[in-house]
Amino acid sequence: MSQPPADVAPATRSGRFGPLWVEYDERVLTPRPWTFEQSRWAAELAAAAEPAPILELCAGAGHIGLAAAVLADRDLVQVEADPVAAGYAVANVARGAWGERVEVRNAGLTDALRPDERFPVVIADPPYLPTSQVRRWPADPVTAIDGGIDGLDVVWTCLGVAAAQLPADGSLLLQVAGSGQAELVTRLLEAAAAPALRRVALRVIDDERAIMLLRPP
Repeated sequence: MSQPPADVAPATRSGRFGPLWVEYDERVLTPRPWTFEQSRWAAELAAAAEPAPILELCAGAGHIGLAAAVLADRDLVQVEADPVAAGYAVANVARGAWGERVEVRNAGLTDALRPDERFPVVIADPPYLPTSQVRRWPADPVTAIDGGIDGLDVVWTCLGVAAAQLPADGSLLLQVAGSGQAELVTRLLEAAAAPALRRVALRVIDDERAIMLLRPP
């Protein structure tokens, strides 16, 4: 089968995600309906938090954080290293008429934020699959799902960035590969000489998907 010219962008796809209509293409991780649970939980936490923006790390097309911001009526800062995904995040913000309240930063996780910035609620959906499992999802962009040998390479970066940007009573909602990976992250945090975060709650979606709530100790 012939391939399109390299300078022709893949066809745009679209779909409903909670209160949003979002667009993306095959170069970006397809929004999963179950991840709207992370948006809802973030909005619940934001309702009881100080009046400051929500922060989303590894934002992809921006749907999870944007849905949370819309539900919570909050400003939003999104960080996404991939320029294609960040472009869709910007477009999805504009489509939802939320543009004046959202800042999309196309940058690496460790370069995107100032040390003095604080966010009471942080959302993170990092690549968390071990490299050996990436082939199970051939339609997904590798960079969006490959978390390294143990699946935790980008997870740990998100934990470090979030810990630096959270106030003392802040909350991090972190997607992980089910309760097994959640337990591994919990044990490693507890084993640290000076844990930066502690697990407070866990919502298990199924055997391969879960959301951790973590807070400063």
